[in-house]
Amino acid sequence: MKRIFILLAFVALLTSCTQQTKIAYVDVEELMKEYKGTKEAEATMKVKSEKLKAELDSLVGGWQNRARIYQEKSQGMSNKVRAEREQVLMQEQQQINQRQQTIQQQVQAEGQKSLEALSREINDFVKNYAIEKGYNFVLGTTGDNGTVMYGEEKADITDDVLVQLNKSYKAKE
Repeated sequence: MKRIFILLAFVALLTSCTQQTKIAYVDVEELMKEYKGTKEAEATMKVKSEKLKAELDSLVGGWQNRARIYQEKSQGMSNKVRAEREQVLMQEQQQINQRQQTIQQQVQAEGQKSLEALSREINDFVKNYAIEKGYNFVLGTTGDNGTVMYGEEKADITDDVLVQLNKSYKAKE
């Protein structure tokens, strides 16, 4: 009886070993860098950042002009008027600094939101790709750091996933 149990366990082990698990990996950094959706999002963020930078430059330029005019005329002013003008210039500078911080936070938040949306989109695509191609697991790696410490070149499906991902993006346009 004991031998039959051992024999059945051995047969079950062999049977489970013959079922091939299909595993591949993708370079997540490469997908994010070369995906058309990422490039478009970066271009959009760049335009928005440049627009906000121009707004700030305009504010700073106006303040600098007023400060220069104050410097030129300050010697002819009374102490009271000089103090009032300096106070106004300091308040304007503080407002500009606050606007700059607000803009930086806004750009950072929008960038993070965009990155999260792209990550979800890529993850969903890879999931569907894996199901379609019959992979049991698709692991992600990022350059020298990541979850794949070694992988055969033939198990790297990054290029194919990227081609299909970009094709699917083109279809959305």
